[in-house]
Amino acid sequence: MFSWLVRLELWLTIARNTVDLHSSDPSHPWPAVSWRPCPVPPHPLPSANRHSLLLAFFVSSRRGIHTPPSPPDSPTLESSAQPRPARRLPPLQYKYPELTPQKTTSQPHLLQRLASMPLLLSPLAARSLHAPLLPASASAAPQTSRLRALGSEPRGCSRGRLAVVSEKQAAAVVTEKSLVGEGSDEGGRYDAIVVGSGIGGMVAATQLAAKGARVLVLEKYIIPGGSSGYYRRDGFTFDVGSSVMFGFSDKGNLNLITRALEAVGCKMEVIADPSTVHFHLPGDLSVLVHREYNDFIKELVRKFPHEKEGILKFYGICWKIFNSLNSLELKSLEEPLYLFGQFFKKPLECLTLAYYLPQNAGDIARKFIKDQQLLSFIDAECFIVSTVNALKTPMINASMVLCDRHYGGINYPVGGVGGIAVALANGLVEKGSEIRYKANVTNVILEKGKAVGVKLSNGKEFFAKTVISNATRWDTFGKLVKVEELPEEEKNFQKNYVKAPSFLSIHLGVKASVLPAGTDCHHFVLEDDWSNLEKPYGSIFLSIPTVLDPSLAPEGHHILHIFTTAGIEDWEGLPRKDCEQKKELVANEIIQRLEKKLFPGLQDSIVLKEVGSPKTHRRFLARNDGTYGPMPRDKPKGLLAMPFNTTSIDGLYCVGDSCFPGQGVIAVAFSGVMCAHRVAADIDLEQRSPILDTGLLGVLRWFRTLA
Repeated sequence: MFSWLVRLELWLTIARNTVDLHSSDPSHPWPAVSWRPCPVPPHPLPSANRHSLLLAFFVSSRRGIHTPPSPPDSPTLESSAQPRPARRLPPLQYKYPELTPQKTTSQPHLLQRLASMPLLLSPLAARSLHAPLLPASASAAPQTSRLRALGSEPRGCSRGRLAVVSEKQAAAVVTEKSLVGEGSDEGGRYDAIVVGSGIGGMVAATQLAAKGARVLVLEKYIIPGGSSGYYRRDGFTFDVGSSVMFGFSDKGNLNLITRALEAVGCKMEVIADPSTVHFHLPGDLSVLVHREYNDFIKELVRKFPHEKEGILKFYGICWKIFNSLNSLELKSLEEPLYLFGQFFKKPLECLTLAYYLPQNAGDIARKFIKDQQLLSFIDAECFIVSTVNALKTPMINASMVLCDRHYGGINYPVGGVGGIAVALANGLVEKGSEIRYKANVTNVILEKGKAVGVKLSNGKEFFAKTVISNATRWDTFGKLVKVEELPEEEKNFQKNYVKAPSFLSIHLGVKASVLPAGTDCHHFVLEDDWSNLEKPYGSIFLSIPTVLDPSLAPEGHHILHIFTTAGIEDWEGLPRKDCEQKKELVANEIIQRLEKKLFPGLQDSIVLKEVGSPKTHRRFLARNDGTYGPMPRDKPKGLLAMPFNTTSIDGLYCVGDSCFPGQGVIAVAFSGVMCAHRVAADIDLEQRSPILDTGLLGVLRWFRTLA
């Protein structure tokens, strides 16, 4: 009897707060726990949705109440600051509940208890809790517009179905049927399991789901995105990693993020950045990379008039490579029917790419350019792409980035980079597949040498026809795959590549007055000596996304994302207290450098500071030593040694920045597209030729040994 009274009390509380949540008074304060980080539509819930809430509550309460633990210094989903009633919050149309309350008390508020209940929602109940996002089809627009918040355009995926499943909680029902999940019967076997929800893994998963595959994504953390995720502090929304977004244009074939979203019926609103990056370099060299290519070339020629011909020739070759890539339908280079088909359609473009595949940007630049300062500038351009200088940067990688910034431009997603992975997760669920959070995969299950599933840290097992690892290759073959001896192909990979350094990341909330009018969004700072370019803490990359999207910060404030390379060896073994002291010391030195070079008074303008070391990146992103991908051990032969998606273990594939074509958002998205196509062929969702497959894969492995 008591339990029913508690349920009745909770339901009455929901009803009262529903009225509060949908108050027409724009100055009405937010409740202690917000179910979504987007503005709330000023209208009452339809009666049918109230019934769905009641049904969802009764089903959830049968599972008991559980509050998910948060790591002590982990990024949280909600700010702990007091609410600002009059200001519209960032229009992030994310479809999962926020788990961190704004106000902590000894006895949790009933809504807080409800927010932490196990998620077991039908799609109908999920829609009642989360505003639907922009449908891909115009026919669904009228219904969506009725439910969206005032003053914001809807974004994301059609028909707002819940895309959250916590492995520690009861599983959310993400399809119309009950979730089987553990492979305990015939209905529980998936076509593919993806380990990790970084951009590469999510693109691979959604591309497969769009082809009709049943996919399960397993994510260790509580939100998707990996290094393209987000977190919140005191009203500020921070991107975890880079805020420079490629692949968001509406033209060509290299707009891979746009295409990945469209494949699952999703769309995101973006803001065009008028520039890519402002370089502040030794010798007072200042170069602004304009969005318009001709403006950039004019500025560079103005700085180096004697190298005009060399500048045009080097960047001209970049465009030749980019145009060849952009003309092709991008799929797996390990699938012979596609590869031969593209060759017969576009032979010159394919031969162009084959010619430049084993070449590096620095070698080509030195054919046409002699000025050492200009060559050093090209080193800095490539360092942003690959964390190494131009002599170690594959020409194809450099060309993709150095040209797409002008062709499609840099476009920032409204509400933050974290919205990309969330939109893909929602689209994945819309296609009938699943994503589970707090699902820590400890090993890949092998049967007779074939990957057939995965095992979680809690002992649960899931089975599939194929397994795709979005972990680094070091994590995949050092932790997930338990074999007595490393496969020969992985030995070759580790012979040619080492782990790129990690980063020290500094996220600042500052007073807006510290930034001069017209400040650019992205900056690269190397003050005194070109030789410091690749040294730890030598160069600084800075993004100020609030220049483009002010809704990411409280009114009158800006966000600064600051990154500088740092090796795990500088931090390994330090006690927690010493580590915190070192983070503070190094961060203050970096801030002082920016204060001296760009923003006088920066230190005094700081209202919030969060510092992450390589150990932080390793812990929360589950990346070996906090690395952000492979770095050539010596001067490479272009991309010749870079492995593709298949591995020497049947049924196991890799995706992400330690696969062809390497690091960067556009590169890992390309990796995801290629992986999905190869897997789809292997599970008979695409045409394939087993005989040609064997021949091509053997040739590609032989080529990699030449590097």
